[in-house]
Amino acid sequence: MKNFNMMKKLLALTLGAAMLLAVITGCGKKDTAQEPADDQQQQQEEQQPAEPATLLEQIKAKGKVVVGTEAQYAPYEFKDLDANFAGCDMWLAQQIADSLGVELEVVDMAFGGIIPAVQSGQVDLGIAAFTNTPERAEEIDFSDLYETSAQLLIVKAGNADTYSTKESLVGLKVGAQKGTIQSQLIQSALPESELFELEKYPALALEVQNGNIAGLVVDQAVGEALVATSNGALEVSNFTFTAEEASFGKSVVIAKGNEDLVEAVNEVINKVTADGSYQKAYDEAVELAASLGL
Repeated sequence: MKNFNMMKKLLALTLGAAMLLAVITGCGKKDTAQEPADDQQQQQEEQQPAEPATLLEQIKAKGKVVVGTEAQYAPYEFKDLDANFAGCDMWLAQQIADSLGVELEVVDMAFGGIIPAVQSGQVDLGIAAFTNTPERAEEIDFSDLYETSAQLLIVKAGNADTYSTKESLVGLKVGAQKGTIQSQLIQSALPESELFELEKYPALALEVQNGNIAGLVVDQAVGEALVATSNGALEVSNFTFTAEEASFGKSVVIAKGNEDLVEAVNEVINKVTADGSYQKAYDEAVELAASLGL
C-alpha cells in the first residue's frame, strides 16, 4: 500500500512537471513566432515607397497631368465638331504631357477660375493664353514665353476710323473678357473710357454688333477670327496701342514652389518655339477655327 501511494505521488509529480514544461515551452514558442512577424512588418514598412514629394513627382506617379483652360478662345483653345479640345494651346499641353510620359486631362472652366484652381491643386497647370504680368507673378509662377501677340480694338463695321483715337473713346464702353489682361489694358491705356466686362468673347462681339459698346479689346489672332466669322458685322479699328501699353507674352501658369515642374515645362516650350513646331500648330489652329466659324 505504501508503495502504491508512493507511485501515485511520483505519477502526480511527473504529470505536473510535464504540464509545467508544456506551459513554458508554449510561451517560448509564442514569443519566437512573434519576433519574425514584427520583423516582417518592419521590413514591409521600410519597403513601401515614399509619397511623391513634389507636384512633378505626383503627376508622374498618377500618370496624368491635369490642365485647366477656357475653351472658347480660338485659335488658342476651343472645341472641334466632335467636342474634342483643339487649338495651339491644347497642342502645347499635349507636348508637355508627352514629354513627362503621362496622359493629358483637360478641364474646361471659367477663365477667372483657372489661377485659383492651379493654386489649390485642382489642376496641375493653367494653359489658356495667359499673359505674363508682374501682378499675376505675385500669385503664381510663369513658364517662359511661348507666344507674343498684338492687341486689337474690334469695332462695328464702318467704325474703324470713328474709334481710332483715345479721345474718340472717352466716356464710351469698351469691352473685355472678365479677369483678363485686356481689362487691365483698358483701365490703364483708356482711363477715360468705361470698362465693360463679360465672361465670353462671342457675347462681347454681339454687344459690339448691336451698338451697345464702342468696341472690344482682344489678342490679334482672336480678334481677326471674330471679324472673319462676323459676316461683315465687325472690323478691326485703326486704333493702335503702343508697345509700352501692350507688350504682352503668353506663358503656362504653375503653382509657386514647383521649380522642377517649371523647368520641365520650359524645356518643352524652348524646343517647340525654336524648331518652329508651335508656330505650325498656331497656323493650323487658325485655319481649323476659321473652318468651324469660330
